[in-house]
Amino acid sequence: MISKAILGKKLGMTQIFNETGEALPVTLIEAGPCLVIQKKTVENDGYTAIKVGYEDIKERTLNKPEKGEFVKNQLKFKRYIKEFKIKDAAKYNVGDEIKADIFQPGEKVDVTGISKGKGFAGGVKRWNFNRGPMGHGSMYHRRPGSGGATDPARVFKGNKRPGHMGAEKTTVQNLEIVKVIPEKNILVVKGSVPGAKKSLLFIKNTVKSGK
Repeated sequence: MISKAILGKKLGMTQIFNETGEALPVTLIEAGPCLVIQKKTVENDGYTAIKVGYEDIKERTLNKPEKGEFVKNQLKFKRYIKEFKIKDAAKYNVGDEIKADIFQPGEKVDVTGISKGKGFAGGVKRWNFNRGPMGHGSMYHRRPGSGGATDPARVFKGNKRPGHMGAEKTTVQNLEIVKVIPEKNILVVKGSVPGAKKSLLFIKNTVKSGK
């Protein structure tokens, strides 16, 4: 179970300089504010969690079931909704906001998002296969090669073949938070995170010890 989490949006990458003058590649993430729209308890649901919403949206874009929790609790309508199974869910109440200041510089986080779509890709790009000789007489440069033994008369599932690349759920673990700008709800994270600019991200405390 996680101890802290938030939804955010990727703003882009840049670089900053630390105290020693070293250039650090960083990603800027607009983290929150997230609105608590439902609180789950052991008595009612069998487990503890909170459901949060992120990014304001107009009422006319939602259907009646989607409006349910917002109308019931007289809350602003949100575009993205996600459930957080966090340890201290009991301290949150419906209507509370979760902001970027729950994190501090130096903390490590895991960031989950949808990776950039690459379309149809061959084995060299998709799986880092070696290519053939590039001489004109080779006649074999970037093709996938043998599909295996001829006796089964089919290609087994799970083989690394050319196909659709990217546009899938990806997590980058153990990223360090370099800076927090609470007045703008921005996290400055060292390194790169999945997805294109303005794509949705899920940020939580890392599951790794960092050793």
